[in-house]
Amino acid sequence: MTERTHRLGRGSSQRIVDALRAEPEVTRASLAERTGLSRATVSALVRDLERDGLVEVAIGSAENGRTGRRPEVVRLTRRAGAVLGVDFGHAHVRVGISDLAGRILAAETERVDVDRGMEEALDAARRLTDAVAEQAGVDRSELLACGAGVPGPVDRITGRIGSTSLLPGWSGTTLSTVLESRLGIPVAIDNDANLGALGEQAAGAARGIDDVIYVKISSGVGAGIISGGRLLQGNSGIAGEVGHIAVVPNGVPCRCGGRGCLETIASAPAVRRQLLQTTGEDLPGDDLLRAMTSGDPRVTRLLADAGRGLGRVLANACHLLDPAMIVLGGDPAFATEPVLSGLREELDRHRLPGTGADVRVVPAQLGSRGQVVGALRLAARSLDGHAPLTFDPTTTPSLPGGAS
Repeated sequence: MTERTHRLGRGSSQRIVDALRAEPEVTRASLAERTGLSRATVSALVRDLERDGLVEVAIGSAENGRTGRRPEVVRLTRRAGAVLGVDFGHAHVRVGISDLAGRILAAETERVDVDRGMEEALDAARRLTDAVAEQAGVDRSELLACGAGVPGPVDRITGRIGSTSLLPGWSGTTLSTVLESRLGIPVAIDNDANLGALGEQAAGAARGIDDVIYVKISSGVGAGIISGGRLLQGNSGIAGEVGHIAVVPNGVPCRCGGRGCLETIASAPAVRRQLLQTTGEDLPGDDLLRAMTSGDPRVTRLLADAGRGLGRVLANACHLLDPAMIVLGGDPAFATEPVLSGLREELDRHRLPGTGADVRVVPAQLGSRGQVVGALRLAARSLDGHAPLTFDPTTTPSLPGGAS
């Protein structure tokens, strides 16, 4: 631990830093209110942190069009440190870097067969870390923590990746330990749907909403659940595995070993399989959106059927969790109107009368970048103090490295 990190991890200075991580620009008076410290103490601590180059005092922006003298605000500088976010997809590795004020500084993506090649994926993560750190002008010694996500269940207690069927070649690996040895910084791990939920709440469609279900639909179906502002992980970390809820008795075999699971009717491979069975035509996964937008009625109908399957499962989830919003992410074909309409139709049909009328169903705003934003938020949360990281919604959706 560096001297600076040790200092920030203790005492009243940390309370100042935590407040600034939650709100990028704060007046001294607001800092006193948020931290419970006296104004005199806050002023002294700000002077110390400013002398160390960790915060800066600047003139704030005008509030609500008001005229007159603008107040001085305190904000973190780049020297306060940075965090790393790593998204291991099935076919890519994406790495982003942000400072502690929530400014995303750089991001890069590399195509990798993650399912089969753990070592190759880890090597890519290291290369991309070096690349984004260089782009952002961040010294490796300034990286304080890393958050990482994988497309499979992660044991909440041990940190091990489970299920050989969902992430072949990675099962049983304690990824935090392995990745820490490659990057040289502490690593926190979670599954990709949970990180998508954190990302959309931080800077996307669910910004500021405390009760939300984020559903990631691609090769499978998973959900990240935020209830009362807290991410639900369950006893072992598999909360949100809605893709393996049985919806068709004695249905199609699922890769989990069951039959008739949601993902056998409402995922990209399921739609392609159904199209092949009904028309004899095979359709690559990345062509689903193109086929639907070009007016292919068969694909539109199958996507609407997938939406109805999702709606039946999510209606039950609404009865259990009472969310304010459902966000659809992952494959962009599943955030289109046929899916949304089918989902809303089943929600209306199956929800308890008089309840759930205000549940909003919306597409994700961050797209494939939501997992990186969530990973950055996870990294910041793992630091001493556990303050959330707030991102600028006007810049986050355009963070670089969005391909794939």
